[in-house]
Amino acid sequence: MLELKLGTMTVHPTILIEEDSWTLVDTGMPGSAPAILELAQQAGVGDRPLKAILLTHQDLDHIGGLPGVLEATGGSATVYAHPGDAGAINGTEPFLKMTPERLSGFLQQAPEDIRTQFERTYLHPVRPNVDRLYADGDSLPFGGGLTVIHTPGHTPGHVCLYHPATKTLIAGDASVARDGELAGPNPPVTPDMDTALASLGKLDAFDIQSVICYHGGWVQGDARSRLAALSQGNPS
Repeated sequence: MLELKLGTMTVHPTILIEEDSWTLVDTGMPGSAPAILELAQQAGVGDRPLKAILLTHQDLDHIGGLPGVLEATGGSATVYAHPGDAGAINGTEPFLKMTPERLSGFLQQAPEDIRTQFERTYLHPVRPNVDRLYADGDSLPFGGGLTVIHTPGHTPGHVCLYHPATKTLIAGDASVARDGELAGPNPPVTPDMDTALASLGKLDAFDIQSVICYHGGWVQGDARSRLAALSQGNPS
């Protein structure tokens, strides 16, 4: 779990290091690539090539650093996303939560190279940004194995990733952590809260002992029962 500082906010992309490669889950905001790659070096990736980039969903703070990471690592990593969000990530559909006006205002404040890189990737793409689509229940061959869990609600194509070897859930934004305790997805940025909470109920099928929340970090303890309670709308 990385600790990526974005101004006053800290988010938590995840990396999985294998003997001959490494995998990145989520990519921060536009301009985050240098910081992510430095954190990955501190975590021990060394000269291993980046094999895959797994995107949990389409939100800007998860996909914004994608073009920079690909450019800095040679562009050979395979990018995965769920079909429900692939259109937005590929630039063929609008972002769910970012109006054109809001996006334009954001980009006007970005450095020119970051703005150009973002526009080339998402606003005027010449090729799809997503190389492979994953589906609910897929097994991915990274970090000793990951299971894809489709958890819509926060976005239509949101996924969590379960790592059986460590009984860890990479939650994306399906759950956030507040003061070390799991909570449901953030209501103001979750368009379909009923579906998002129901999605948490799918997690009961997995022996989850720890959770990495993109917002809030690592939570250990009775994660499975806590997630089950949240899926029933019980925050306590």
